[in-house]
Amino acid sequence: MNLDVFLSLFSLMLVSLAVFLLSKKLNLPYTVLLVIAGSLLVPISQIEFFHFITSFELTPELLFFVFLPILIFESAYNMNIRSVTENIYSIGLLAVVGLLISTLFIGIAGHYLFGLAGFAVPTLALLLFGAIISATDPVAVLSLFKEYGAPKRLTLIFEGESLFNDATGFAAFLVILELMAHGFNGTDSIVSALMSFLIMLGGGFFFGLVMGFLFAKLIETVKGHEHLEITLTLLVAHFTFIFSEVISEHLVIGGQQIRLSSIIATLIASMVIGNFGRYKMSAPVEEYMEKFWSYFAFVTNSLVFILMGLLFADLAIDMNVALLPILLAIAVVVIGRAVSVYPLLWLLNKIGKEEPVPRNWMHLLAWGSLRGSLAVIMVLLIPDDLSIPGWDFTISVKQFVAAVTIGSIYFTLLIKATTIGKVMHMLGIDALTPEEQVGYHKSKAQIYDESMLKLDELLETKHLNDQQYQILQQRYQDLHNDACLKCKDAIGDSRDLIENMLRIYALGVEKGALKEVYQRGEINEKMYKKILNMLSIQTERVERSHKQVNSINEHFPIDSLERFVLQVNRLIFWRDHSFKPEELYLYYRTLNKIIGKVLESLDAIGNSSLNEVFDDHIALVKLQALYRELHINTRKKMENLIKNNAELLSQLNQKAAEKSLYAVHLETLGRLHKNEIITDKLFIMLNHEHMEQNKND
Repeated sequence: MNLDVFLSLFSLMLVSLAVFLLSKKLNLPYTVLLVIAGSLLVPISQIEFFHFITSFELTPELLFFVFLPILIFESAYNMNIRSVTENIYSIGLLAVVGLLISTLFIGIAGHYLFGLAGFAVPTLALLLFGAIISATDPVAVLSLFKEYGAPKRLTLIFEGESLFNDATGFAAFLVILELMAHGFNGTDSIVSALMSFLIMLGGGFFFGLVMGFLFAKLIETVKGHEHLEITLTLLVAHFTFIFSEVISEHLVIGGQQIRLSSIIATLIASMVIGNFGRYKMSAPVEEYMEKFWSYFAFVTNSLVFILMGLLFADLAIDMNVALLPILLAIAVVVIGRAVSVYPLLWLLNKIGKEEPVPRNWMHLLAWGSLRGSLAVIMVLLIPDDLSIPGWDFTISVKQFVAAVTIGSIYFTLLIKATTIGKVMHMLGIDALTPEEQVGYHKSKAQIYDESMLKLDELLETKHLNDQQYQILQQRYQDLHNDACLKCKDAIGDSRDLIENMLRIYALGVEKGALKEVYQRGEINEKMYKKILNMLSIQTERVERSHKQVNSINEHFPIDSLERFVLQVNRLIFWRDHSFKPEELYLYYRTLNKIIGKVLESLDAIGNSSLNEVFDDHIALVKLQALYRELHINTRKKMENLIKNNAELLSQLNQKAAEKSLYAVHLETLGRLHKNEIITDKLFIMLNHEHMEQNKND
């Protein structure tokens, strides 16, 4: 029997790979085809030879404790906390208020709609369905948003809503189940339900913070041991999720059981690791993490959706009886989503707390609300014997909710998911911005320029004869000229556009140079995050066509998470986190170094193919002037510090040089090992020697 389970698991993974390739050929969403494939596997499993296919089942425990934490962590790890806080009103309104509005609408309006159709479904049953189906699924739609080119902010709003409303939806689901079990007692029940709901979210939030910072500290402790660092990121999601469930089972205060939202706790812990803990990882692990979790989430998503198809097809639902209720449910869910999106975002635009959300974005948020794994989990968690007053149907409450939920999920996957691209195009959301149009043609020009340099090399090394070289050179020269012309057409007479593109290019150079300095160990985590935060703020300003800096000595605020950490440290440990003279010197020296890299790059533009694209001499000179002024300013600050701390700073220079040399040692050693010039044994010996030497120094 166990052998059948393993054979089923790996067979489903193999089928998922085939479905992925098919989805690319048919240009259909991967998750949609997975559900269809899973449904088709059920009749195939009736054949004796393929009977093992259904041995691996989608159980609530598997979904809840294994798959869900992985999916939450992968999404939350890459969410920038500053971007989330900048859009917290839109995300919060949709994720909390919007979900509650949708749940109540489905419960109340659905009761009357079903009644008109001759189905006297109690309001509580439809409220339960509303809580289950109102939470949007990020997995099913985010890949489509990225593929079809949804704007970055729109994608962030949708992803933030999807992650946070998972927690809101599950909390509402548990509260309604509690009401169904103990009955509705008027105001007391409403107050109790509201308190339980707030405690779940608030308690989960604070528990997630504690777990996130605890595991971030553990990652810092094992820094340099790559396998341990990766394992800790894997454990943080599952430990947070399971511990919050354990606490919810056993924590009783004043005779009242206190429940924490395991979803919100895992979400917050994952965001802390992504925005705070990642800087405590060693450089190779930090770069590898996104690939690791991306692959892990891909496998998990594949199994979840194909198993959903198996589960749906295996459920015995009489469509002659269920078809009309499913259609009614779909109608009320679609209207409920619209009711929970348009009024809230319209009100937010009126208040002006955030950058306005365009009307075409509202249309897509209303239409692109797919449902997925969490809805299935909640359906599976409904007790089989659940009963409520006024339920007079032959099928159970669970069977009814399962039927309308599955019907709604199929509708969102088969109809909404397959039309998102067309809807985005119709609404003009996928249109390239002026910067993207320039970037598109500029990138092609650079590719063709590099290709021509490669052709020169191939001719010189006799890998091409003169005739072949001339043909290929002419072809790529024509392509290069065409790309440059189209780029200039896209720019037109917009001097601001050229200047903004140059600024983004310069800031990209700064970020790359900063990461190299950090990876060489020349600056600590605090300095790296401060400078990176400054560069990120400047980039966002330029993308919004605002001034890059307001003054040469402008102070850039730290993000909210970092501010919270500093305040906690001051209160608990009485630590002073202001820069000491030696830290301040390293900070300005790093700024001086990365600004110097930008000036070198800007000077080099005149001698590269970029000059054919960015031929606005005034914009280039203006940007060079800004960076020269910044360069002079940082050098002055360094010189003032040197005057007051000459001996100390001399020692710092020596330490920085030693760290740079240590980085060169490791880089050379790694290259020797990779090219098999030295054996594994020698690599381990030399690597250990250098690590010990670095500790002693």
